[in-house]
Amino acid sequence: MSEETFVTYDIQEIMKLLPHRFPFLLVDKVTKCIPGKRVEGYKNVSVNEPQFTGHFPENPVMPGVLQIEAMAQLSIIILKSVPGYENKLALFAGIDSARFKKVVMPGDKLEMTAEIVKQKGPIAKCKCTASVDGKLVTEAELMCAMQ
Repeated sequence: MSEETFVTYDIQEIMKLLPHRFPFLLVDKVTKCIPGKRVEGYKNVSVNEPQFTGHFPENPVMPGVLQIEAMAQLSIIILKSVPGYENKLALFAGIDSARFKKVVMPGDKLEMTAEIVKQKGPIAKCKCTASVDGKLVTEAELMCAMQ
């Protein structure tokens, strides 16, 4: 049984793959990417982020929609790792079975995974999870499309 090779990406490399910039770039590091199959990464949640001034400022929590967006960005990184898709524009195309299980707060490290479960041409469905301290906080199936 052979070990699959994987790559990692720091923030500079992520910014070459994704068009997003602050405050919409929601992946800080990719710790493991098996091209075309699976990716792991994280986002450090900071109280200095702009959403916390309006999203329950006395008791800030990370909005679920931003957790989904962070997982979608991670999913796009898998697709961009497939030969032929490196320079394509990736778009978030759908959400299925999203569940929010626990609150994410400033100071948390949102550890995420995305795995391609189905791909047909430039469209892929990914099973995504996010956890904090080893506890599942969010899960969803997300679709991304390359243009």
